[in-house]
Formats: sequence, structure tokens, C-alpha cells
Amino acid sequence: MHGENRARGGSRRRWLAWLALASMLAACAVVVVSGVITSVAVLAVGLAGLVVLCAAAWTVLAYRGVRRRAALCVLVAVPLAVIAVYLVRGLLLEVIVCAALAAVGVAAGRAALSETGRDAAEPAGRPAGRAQRPYLIMNPRSGGGKVERFHLRERASALGAEVGLLAGPRRIDVAELAANAVDGGADVLGVAGGDGTQALVADVAAARNVPFLVICAGTRNHFAMDLGLDRDDPSRCLDALYDGVELRVDLGEIGGRAFVNNASFGAYAEIVQSPAYRDDKLGTALQMLPDLIEGHQGPRLEVRVDGRAVLDGPQAVLVSNNPYEAGDIAGMGRRSRLDRGVLGVVGVKVESGAQAALLLSRRGHHALTRFTGREVVVDADAPNIAVGIDGESLLMPTPVRCTIRPQVLRILVPRDRPGVPAPRANADWARIAREALGLSGRAQPE
Repeated sequence: MHGENRARGGSRRRWLAWLALASMLAACAVVVVSGVITSVAVLAVGLAGLVVLCAAAWTVLAYRGVRRRAALCVLVAVPLAVIAVYLVRGLLLEVIVCAALAAVGVAAGRAALSETGRDAAEPAGRPAGRAQRPYLIMNPRSGGGKVERFHLRERASALGAEVGLLAGPRRIDVAELAANAVDGGADVLGVAGGDGTQALVADVAAARNVPFLVICAGTRNHFAMDLGLDRDDPSRCLDALYDGVELRVDLGEIGGRAFVNNASFGAYAEIVQSPAYRDDKLGTALQMLPDLIEGHQGPRLEVRVDGRAVLDGPQAVLVSNNPYEAGDIAGMGRRSRLDRGVLGVVGVKVESGAQAALLLSRRGHHALTRFTGREVVVDADAPNIAVGIDGESLLMPTPVRCTIRPQVLRILVPRDRPGVPAPRANADWARIAREALGLSGRAQPE
């Protein structure tokens, strides 16, 4: 049966790959025919507009003042001008047909490559018994008040869980609260809150060898997404207390502190470190990015992976608990597995406006580098650097050492949950062609 399923999957991948190639060839044919009938120069206007848009987007990020305002005007004016040219020359229908064919081609190509990643689907886990004395920590302020909105405290209490609320003016040591709960007999630890709080309690759960329950009551819930949980209805996470499955996943560690998602260095970490960031995220980022991108602000970074120097002077570095999908430049997308026992590393080093424009268009191969390893050391020409750990900013002494702790965390998830989608792939046309011709083999290393 498994062999038949794989054969059907291979047939589906080839069909999707052929559809992708045929759609893109048809789109190119429309461009060529239209150019012959009318004017190649008019069609070139669209390509020139795309180049100008990339340059304008880079200018918005890299400069301030008059240049930035002018670039914003260009971002609005260029698409309108291109559309006007095509309307005047009667080419709008050809443009629509070409765009539709290209969209079908890209979608089919991504689907074909994503199908190749389904063998890496999440592990089935093992059935878990009903929790006897669960202890759940809930932050009422997290996620805009999801604890109250979804009645998480009441439902948890009805299932026999003891709930500790992170309320009141005084600061509460979350790790100490979790450790005391285990000392008092708790057989499950859980958190309804953001990823930073999840990481603190997950560290205690791993050290005490008790199952950990993730309740996606934060804002983004990246960890919950990669566990296949229902982020739209966090109350469904509580089903794991009586109908659960236990998974084994990895934990990242940085300077003795656990992280469930990632640790960021350089541009992103410097932005998050700014006192103005919480009140005006976009404004702070736009204000600081020019200096950070050009290297005029922030320490110079050096990165070693498993003892080997791999990056010198990147503007940004992201170290993740298991690698993110290759199609995610920002490093804030999905991880198809959390039990591979390796860290993912993404480094961004922009040395010119052209590289930045390519990076913005998701084709910045020379500006973006990826590695995997069990130990990552980030050093700098400063005694301390800003580090964003699961979205929370800290200053840490250099060098900063990150490691992976393979399968130390017992995760309790509901048996009935959405699950982890197959990895989303970018349209790599060389791979798509090999897939269509039946020449695809084992995945190449990063």
C-alpha cells in the first residue's frame, strides 16, 4: 500500500511539473506573439517597471527623508504608468492572460516541489493517557486577551487542570512557577501565552521530564503552527488533556536559555532592542534600517557553524530550532519538522543596491546564505550584542553560543488537530524540469 501511495504521489508530481512548464511556456509565447504583433519596446516597459519598483523598494528601506518620500511616490506611480501604457496600446488583455498563465505555472511548480516534501511529514507520536494533575500557566494579556475571549481558564478548570494566571503588577518568575508546580505533583505543564513564555516553561518541562502542552494564545504562535495546532481556536489545544498524543521535539539553547523558535542577531535584533519598538514597530524599523543595512550602526558580526567560519560581517543572522523552509527569506515561516537535531542558520549580507533589490524579489542568492549544524557561535567586535530570542530582546555577552538539544521535550498535542502542512517550496525551475522528466533524485544539501 505504501508503495502504491508513493507511485501515485510520483505521478501527481510529474503531472504538476508538466502543468507548470506548459503554463510558463504559454505565458512566454503570449509575450513573444504580442511583441511581434505590436511592439517589443512596449512590452519591455513592463520589465523596466519591475526593475524600477525593486529599486524604489530598496530606497525606501535604505534611505530617509526626501529620497524615501520620492521612492514611495515611485512605488505608487510606476504601476499606474505601466497600466496606462498597456491600455493605450490595447495590450491589457494579453497582460491579463500572461499573468494568469504565469500564476498557474508558479502555483503548479510549487505544488510539485511541495509534494516531494510530504515524506518529511510530522511523526505520528504515541498515544498519551489522560492527564491527572495538569498545571497550566496563562497570560490574560497575551494575544489581545485570548485567554478570556476563548474562556480558556474555565475550560481548563472543568478538565481538572490547575491554572496559574500571570496577572497583577508584580513580576512573576514563570520558570520558578513551573518548577514549583512539578514539585507539587503536576504531571503536565502547559502555557497559554507567547512563544517567549512557552520557551521558559518548555525548558522546565524538559529538565523535569514531564509533558508540555502548548496553548496557542499568543499573537503569532509560530511554535504552535509548527506543531500542527489550531491557531484559530486555542481551546482545542486543551483536548490533549484527555485525548492526546505525545511527540518528541528538539529545543534550542542560547547562553543557557532555551528557545523554541529562533534567536536573531544584527538588524532585526537591534530594531527590537530599541525602546520605541513596542509603541511604533514600523516607524522604528524604517528609522533604523538605513544605518543597519549600510553597516554604520551595530557591531560587526562573525558566525561559526560547528567550528567552521561561515559568515563575516552579515547585517542579520537568524539561528532557528530546526531549519525553516528554503522559501522563507525572513525566517518567520514554517518548519516541517522539529526533531531533526540540527539548528538552522540564515545569514543576510547585502553589499550593494542590486543585491538588495534581488533579495527583496526573493532571488538574492548571493546575499542570502543558509547552513545547518549542531553548534552556532556568533561573535562580534563588541562585548555585548542585542539578541532577539523568540521575539524578546536581550543583551548578551559575546561570543554567543547556540546549541541544539535533540528530542528533549515531550510535547502533548490533541489527537485531532490540523497538522503540519507539507513544506511550501519556491518555484525552482531546474528542479521542476527534472521532476517533469522523471529525473529527480534525492534532495541536495543546502
